Amino acid sequence: MSASRFKTTTVAIFAGLLTVVTLGVWSATVSATAGQIAAKPLGPHKQANLPPLPFGPRDPLPRSTQVVAAVFRFAAEHPEVLSYIPCFCGCDHMGHKGNDDCFVKSRAPNGDVVQWEPHGTECQVCIDVGQQAMQMYSSGASVRQIRMAVEQKFAGQYQNHTPTPQPPAPAPASK
Repeated sequence: MSASRFKTTTVAIFAGLLTVVTLGVWSATVSATAGQIAAKPLGPHKQANLPPLPFGPRDPLPRSTQVVAAVFRFAAEHPEVLSYIPCFCGCDHMGHKGNDDCFVKSRAPNGDVVQWEPHGTECQVCIDVGQQAMQMYSSGASVRQIRMAVEQKFAGQYQNHTPTPQPPAPAPASK
């Protein structure tokens, strides 16, 4: 093999390896960042400007307009509650992981709702689960207590539920 061909082959191999290493580092960085975002604990998220609700004043709703609007707002502002509360309507086949997915389709990186999930406007079960969670939260119940009550009420009535993660364990009391 001539020296120039050897040099060209070596450069090509080096460039290929450099590309593979660069892609590997980039992939690991993206995975770590996604893991950090996913692992970021959810908290209450007050939002000044919500997108328009996905229903109008004349749309037929399974509950009053006021109740449905209140549950949508609660879902927007309390992902730390509804992301740990399962839904029992069968929306797991839609990819929903918890009751928050029945109302919120997507959020901006800062947590603001950018798109509503219209399924929550038409499903009485979703609204009832969200309303119970909202009422219990307002009364001071913990997410664990809310989940237990929702499961007791709805699990016996419906076969399916979303694959909802358990809420995080409470922090140990400091002395």
